[in-house]
Amino acid sequence: MLLIADSGSTKTHWCVIDENGKKLIQTIGINPYQMNNIAIKEVLEKELFPFLSPETIKDVHFYGAGCSTDQKCSLIDSVLQDFFVKANIDVHHDMLGAARALCGHENGIACILGTGCNSCYYDGTEITGQISSLGYILGDEGSGAYLGKRLIRDYYQDSMPADALLLFKQEFNPVLEKILDSIYNQPRPNRFLASFCPFISKNINHPYFHELVSSSFDEFFAKYVLKFDEAKTSKVHFLGSVAFYFSDILKESAQKAGVQIGKIYESPIQGLVDFHVN
Repeated sequence: MLLIADSGSTKTHWCVIDENGKKLIQTIGINPYQMNNIAIKEVLEKELFPFLSPETIKDVHFYGAGCSTDQKCSLIDSVLQDFFVKANIDVHHDMLGAARALCGHENGIACILGTGCNSCYYDGTEITGQISSLGYILGDEGSGAYLGKRLIRDYYQDSMPADALLLFKQEFNPVLEKILDSIYNQPRPNRFLASFCPFISKNINHPYFHELVSSSFDEFFAKYVLKFDEAKTSKVHFLGSVAFYFSDILKESAQKAGVQIGKIYESPIQGLVDFHVN
């Protein structure tokens, strides 16, 4: 029995595959930069294991946000090994998972636009070029966290049109102290910032919110796509909720950047299943 996982900062999609077909399970995101081994074990015990039999799993392929160093991969590997004692376990960065899901065995530029962002050039076998997004504090332009950060900043720094400001105030009745506490003191501040995306989507026909998303995507292309030599000759593929739900604006921004959009998936799990099974 095969288990494939794609884990972002917000949620993890798991797919169990056996002779009878496949079963999808969703848990919260598992990120070794934001969670220790105890917290990860708690997620697995409460949200994953009630829906499968760990002793029947023979192979685990885990692709995760934050699995960018040997140390972080080892942390995830050790937790998984404690539970899937009979399995061979491979832990990889979510960027390789995105590349495999989007490109398969062909070359292309694979991008993630969800809670966070990332991009790479994939030659059909491995990642040969990548630009660090630096996370939600220093970078992540175009991501859900970045959109939320800009929205809050515009609201409190009087950089939002009056009617847009009223919409925000009516929706959230924001209290500055609570917002700052959620960002600076509470766990997973990137998820908190990205949680404003449904509000942005609901009001996307307002010029302010459209421009907020559009200009953020313009920054993404400038920083994470156009710096690849292959940007104008390769298809640029995307996965993640932000890319998926704002796909029309993403395509507009891509046209301005002069790049060709390929696939846009909300989740890479089906592409990863195809890669590992076929």
